Amino acid sequence: MADILGLDSLFAQMIAGLGLALIVGNGYAWYRHAQGRDPEDAEGPFRTGRVAFLMVVGVVMTAWGVASLFT
Repeated sequence: MADILGLDSLFAQMIAGLGLALIVGNGYAWYRHAQGRDPEDAEGPFRTGRVAFLMVVGVVMTAWGVASLFT
């Protein structure tokens, strides 16, 4: 059933897409913070460590998703 619907490749594409979203979103937040344009409604300080960690998680997820697509 999974072969008919292509769920294996769909799952890999979703993982790769989510990883890319983590990289792009956190990269954009880091870029805006570096320019001094933090959002007014943000609660708490900007956490560089958390942003870097989530970008690393995004890289791992993207690599895993792309590798699953080609194997």
